[in-house]
Amino acid sequence: MTDPRYPIGLFEPRPFSAAQKEEWVADIRFLPNAIEHSLHNLDEAQLQTPYRDGGWTVHQLVHHVADSHMNAYIRFKLGYTEGEPTIKPYEEQLWAETADVAQLPVNISITLLFALHQRWHTFLLSLTDEDWKKTVYHPGQQKELTLWDLLGSYSWHGRHHTAHITALRERKGW
Repeated sequence: MTDPRYPIGLFEPRPFSAAQKEEWVADIRFLPNAIEHSLHNLDEAQLQTPYRDGGWTVHQLVHHVADSHMNAYIRFKLGYTEGEPTIKPYEEQLWAETADVAQLPVNISITLLFALHQRWHTFLLSLTDEDWKKTVYHPGQQKELTLWDLLGSYSWHGRHHTAHITALRERKGW
């Protein structure tokens, strides 16, 4: 049985290649469509259902993806424009409990994701093979990460959370 925390498995880093770059950049481009599709015809009670025992609700999960990917976009821009900047970790669990998450419908974050991912995708297409080697320092992980590492991680992140929703739908027969 698949671990409901990791329906697509854990992130596995991969070496740089043109084919892998194309796949991961496409994941960034199409994540808003994928997550919107995963929500199709869910009602408010379903959106308030945790995707797993002890997990966030679908509603919180969608807002989390928007929060996370806004941070990701900024991390990419910092890594591209500055020499190994230290990026800011944030308390994801606390962000998932803020008033905007609690009060706003998921379509707000879906709209945000469409705009954000269009900008992010366009930016990613401009990077040279050499640019992917640029780094940021993540104090929470206490390590240097390349833009390539970040791309793989956020490609996985979007697919990971979309799979949380689709796996819940399958389990519940929605």
